[in-house]
Amino acid sequence: MENTSTRKRFDSLKSFASNNSIVLVVLAMIFIATLAEGSQFLSLQNFMNILRNHAVIGVIALGMAFVIISGNIDLSVGAQMVAVAAITVSIVNKTGSVLLGIIIAIVAGCALSTITGLIVTKGRVPSFIVTLGMQYIYRSLSMYFMQGGGFYLDKEKAPFYTQISNYMLFGKIPMPVIYYFIMFALFWFISRYTKLGRHIYAVGSNEKATRLSGINTNRIKVLAFTLLGFAISIAAIIESSRMGSINSTSSGNAYELNAIAMTVIGGISMEGGKGKMSGALYGMLILGIINNMITLLGVNVYLINAFKGLIIIAAVLLQRKDSEL
Repeated sequence: MENTSTRKRFDSLKSFASNNSIVLVVLAMIFIATLAEGSQFLSLQNFMNILRNHAVIGVIALGMAFVIISGNIDLSVGAQMVAVAAITVSIVNKTGSVLLGIIIAIVAGCALSTITGLIVTKGRVPSFIVTLGMQYIYRSLSMYFMQGGGFYLDKEKAPFYTQISNYMLFGKIPMPVIYYFIMFALFWFISRYTKLGRHIYAVGSNEKATRLSGINTNRIKVLAFTLLGFAISIAAIIESSRMGSINSTSSGNAYELNAIAMTVIGGISMEGGKGKMSGALYGMLILGIINNMITLLGVNVYLINAFKGLIIIAAVLLQRKDSEL
C-alpha cells in the first residue's frame, strides 16, 4: 500500500515536471542568476530592462507562434518590420498625424503578411522559401527608398510619437512592456477561446483531416499570417517610436531568428499543432535572462548567440523526446 502511494506521488510529480518544464527552467535560471549576481539581478529596474529590451521581438514571437503552430514559418519578419516602420515614420513626418501613422502601419503590416500567406497557400510553395524571398525584397526595397540609410522622426511635427514607447507608466514601467502584455493577453485569448485559434491548432496538427472535416485550411493559414502581420505592425510602431528612427541596414537584423528561438524554447513545436501561447512568453523570458546574465557576469558578448544556439538545439531535442514518449 505504501509503495502504491509513493508511486502515485512520484507519477504526479513527474507529470507536473513534464507539463511545467518551461516554467521550471525559468525559475532555475532566475535562481542561478540570483546566486551569481544577488540583489542586482532581482532589482525591479533590472527586470524592467529585460522586458523592455526584448518586448519588440517578443511581440513578433507571439505572432510567429500562430504561424508555426499552423505548420509554417516566416523568415521575413525583421525586414518586414523595417519596411512597415519606414512607411509609418514617413506618414507621421508628412502629415504630423500620429493616429494616421498607426492606422497605416497596422494596415500595411496585415496586408503584407496576408499577401505572404496567399502566396504560400495558393502557390503551394513552402513558407520557408516564400518568406526567405520576401525577406530579400523587403530589405532591398527599404535600402532603396532610404538610400542605404534611415528615416528619422520629425519630433517637431509629431512630438507625441516618441512618447508612445519612451513614456514610463507610474515613472517605473516602460510602455513597451505594457504593450507586450496587452498583445500577449489578446493572442492568448485568440488561441484559447476562439474558433480561429482552435482551427489553427487543428491545421497544424493534421491538415488533411481538418480539410476533410469541412474547414477551409488555406483560409486558416492566411489568417495565421495576418495575425503575425498585426504583431509586426505593433512591433514596428514600438521600435520606431523608441528609437525615433528606423535604419534600412541595421534595424531588425536577426529578429526573425530570435522570434523563432523564443517560440521553440517556449515549447511550441516546429512540426505544428503543438504548444501554448504562454510558451512564447516563457521563451522571451529565458532569452532575456540569458542575455542579462551574460552582461552582468561580464561574459564576452560574442558568446551570446552560442548560448542561444545550444538552448534552441536542447529545446528541439526535448520536444522530439516528448513526442516519442
